[in-house]
Amino acid sequence: MINLISDTVTVPSAGMLKAMMEAKVGDDVFNADPTINALQEKLARMFEMEAALFCPSGTMTNQIAIKTHTNPMDEMICDKLSHVYKYENGGYAYNSGIGIKLIDGSYGKINSEQIKASVNPNYDWLPNSKLVVIENSCNTGGGTYYNLNEMQEISSCCKELGLSLHLDGARLFNVLVETNDNTKDIGNIFDSISICLSKGLGAPVGSVLLGTKEFIAKARKFRKAMGGGMRQAGYLAAACIYALDNNIERLKIDNERAKQLGTTLEQCSFVSKILPIKTNIVIFELKGKLMANDFVEELRSNEILASAFGPQKVRFVTHLDIDDEMITQVQKSLIQMAEKHVEA
Repeated sequence: MINLISDTVTVPSAGMLKAMMEAKVGDDVFNADPTINALQEKLARMFEMEAALFCPSGTMTNQIAIKTHTNPMDEMICDKLSHVYKYENGGYAYNSGIGIKLIDGSYGKINSEQIKASVNPNYDWLPNSKLVVIENSCNTGGGTYYNLNEMQEISSCCKELGLSLHLDGARLFNVLVETNDNTKDIGNIFDSISICLSKGLGAPVGSVLLGTKEFIAKARKFRKAMGGGMRQAGYLAAACIYALDNNIERLKIDNERAKQLGTTLEQCSFVSKILPIKTNIVIFELKGKLMANDFVEELRSNEILASAFGPQKVRFVTHLDIDDEMITQVQKSLIQMAEKHVEA
């Protein structure tokens, strides 16, 4: 099977497994795992932020960030397609007791004017506008991304309005290989950043939250309360360090392969629309009465795994376990499927 369901499906390479097995470990709840400490220090340096916190997942780093930035009866502002809204099980309400203000942006992206219009006046019956969350790249938006100027403008707006700014950077490195922006410039923009190592970078588990020393000290307590205080997790952190050292630059290949699939989909009779392909995500809409679940099953019969992303939307995600031969096979299968649909 050619697995395009997500970039979370990757398995560790031989080199990554070797790094994991050779890791020195300790008890991270006591700050005593040297490999976790090395990972945290490495990412903090990369983004020129004061401190970092290793967690099991990107959902946890996002939820801890939201909890650390806010108090009950506050409100978070984000795009209606944001992962923190759509795919984290209402955690902003469950964990933090806050409300949410959704913005109808452009493929998951919002701007400073929309943020300004979303801030609540100081009335007794309205929650306090406190936090803005943006996602880069924007998963449900088709992998679109903010450039440095757009992020800086949002940051200036948030500072002016007294709002904290968090970056859900689950696939941030897929963006950075396209924009060539410096990680330190990104770090200077945000109050906190979540970085996922288990997507395109290929680690089996792990995300890291970045912020000030004071912010991370508070975040550690919330991590413990959420059950994220791991013990000898340095074996996992070693995989993350290996990913950062070896798998960043090759993300450009994943992005290019996604665009190749997009070029093929443009020729397919069953496609009504393809979202702009900027990184390693391809989302397309189906024509007529063709439903996503049925189409995904048809792909499976051709030994291609994909995800239904709505009633008539399908998503492909490229990653390091996909090679050129697999892309060619997917392209051939799509063309053959298109011919069958025309005949039908």
